[in-house]
Amino acid sequence: MQTTLEPKDTALLSAGQEVDSLVANAQTALEAFYSFDQAQIDHIVAKVSVAALNEHGHLAKLAVTETKRGVFEDKATKNLFAVEYVINHMRHLKTVGVISEDEVTGITEIADPVGVVCGITPVTNPTSTVIFKSLIALKTRNPIIFAFHPSAQNCSREAARICRDAAILAGAPKDCIGWIDTPSMEATNLLMKHDGVATILATGGNAMVKAAYSCGKPALGVGAGNVPAYIEKTANIKRAVADIILSKSFDNGMVCASEQAAIIDVECYDNVVAEFKSYGMYVANKKEKALLETYMFGVTTDPASAKLNPNVVGMSAYLIAKHAGFDVPEKTNVLGVFCSEVGVKEPLTREKLSPVLALLKSKSSDEGIKLSRQMVEFNGLGHSAAVHTEDKAVLAKFSKTIKAIRVIHNSPSTFGGIGGVYNALIPSMTLGCGSYGRNAVGDNVSAINLLNIKKVGKRKNNMQWFKVPSKIYFEKDSIEYLRQMREMEKVFIVTDRQMVDLGYVSKVTDQLNLRRNKVSVQLFCDVEPDPSIDTVMKGYDIMRAFEPDTIIALGGGSPM
Repeated sequence: MQTTLEPKDTALLSAGQEVDSLVANAQTALEAFYSFDQAQIDHIVAKVSVAALNEHGHLAKLAVTETKRGVFEDKATKNLFAVEYVINHMRHLKTVGVISEDEVTGITEIADPVGVVCGITPVTNPTSTVIFKSLIALKTRNPIIFAFHPSAQNCSREAARICRDAAILAGAPKDCIGWIDTPSMEATNLLMKHDGVATILATGGNAMVKAAYSCGKPALGVGAGNVPAYIEKTANIKRAVADIILSKSFDNGMVCASEQAAIIDVECYDNVVAEFKSYGMYVANKKEKALLETYMFGVTTDPASAKLNPNVVGMSAYLIAKHAGFDVPEKTNVLGVFCSEVGVKEPLTREKLSPVLALLKSKSSDEGIKLSRQMVEFNGLGHSAAVHTEDKAVLAKFSKTIKAIRVIHNSPSTFGGIGGVYNALIPSMTLGCGSYGRNAVGDNVSAINLLNIKKVGKRKNNMQWFKVPSKIYFEKDSIEYLRQMREMEKVFIVTDRQMVDLGYVSKVTDQLNLRRNKVSVQLFCDVEPDPSIDTVMKGYDIMRAFEPDTIIALGGGSPM
């Protein structure tokens, strides 16, 4: 009797076969990668970066057209960042074979690939994330298999194809970069759980990242952000406002490190709001705020259950207002909304991934820091927080108090968080949140996270030491000092037979006999050139029985 498979079972079987084939091919590529040296790898990475650079505008256009989110120019900028800043940072990074050797400590470090990588990519930064993950995987000799976001399948596939083709042309194994052609949650889960996949590099929503961490293998997943920007009263207001507008409007606010609320000290609040308006912000009234809450979070009587409307993500401020039910000038770049507190009662203090910014007033730096902490702890633990201040004490307290891996000082949070532009943080499109955000990584993810670094520890004897007197006399005939030394009544002399025969022991005892007090002397002269344990123990037994207050070692290294 022939069993007929249900459509669901047929789809699962097909997905399983595709994933098995992808992983098997990637394993073959991994074996080939083991024979590549650093020069070959650097050549491949350089060629891939140039290919992605040449197509950065084309890929940006594809991403905006397919996802209907974000801004073309900003997508292009993100692609450039993924190529130029990331490549420049890891240009001289050693990732093949012996990467360091310390002759003093005896430690040698050897880099190996982690294995086949599963790359999960988001709809918010589809092409730039594919470029970024492809480059760090190639730099570390790891084949990567992508599971693209269903809403960004075509543009992500094109980015991966460009990287793969350039890599193969430069000499890389043909299956160094692969992807699931038919996207589905089942296929993605099968890929993540596949025994042939060594680690998961996940960028996406909380559910996807949680699934990655639940697969029973190493995962580099990143959490959500809910970034506050605290404008303290000593801040440079014009610069702070310009930074926040630049950051919040970039790609319509889709970068997870972008500001979600501006917390402003009361002393400068009115000036800051006025400055925001001069830069193109539209500040909503109470009625418009209610319309935004309903449209963006579906809030009516139960704000605690609010969830962001996915259609809002990456939408322009003008269109968000229009869909919410009110009009704003077409050139509006950010919607500002007054909020009285942080939390479920004010749903617009949640992460919004759009050009909508909550505005809160703080009565003091203590309250400003408290509100900033509440923002981060309101579903954004571990990600990022920004502070604009010229007061070093405020910066120190803010940094110590806020549970954010990245504290961005006097900079646009979007660009400060991804690193390399306004600071020396590692340039990355994948930002770890540490244990605060239940992530395995607490840094900007880079090539170093895709390496197994073996350490060879050569045998090193422990350092030897001995205690010396506070004064050492070394001039000729300095043994004369033996006449004046205090508290010398019982002297134990350790030496060898030759020193006795040559008369050197007599010279010492002659000086001791010239002391005013009588000195008892015990001689041990059985020291060999290479003393044995038996000799040491014999001398120890004699010394212990004699109980000297002074020991004189006479001769070379052995008596010493």
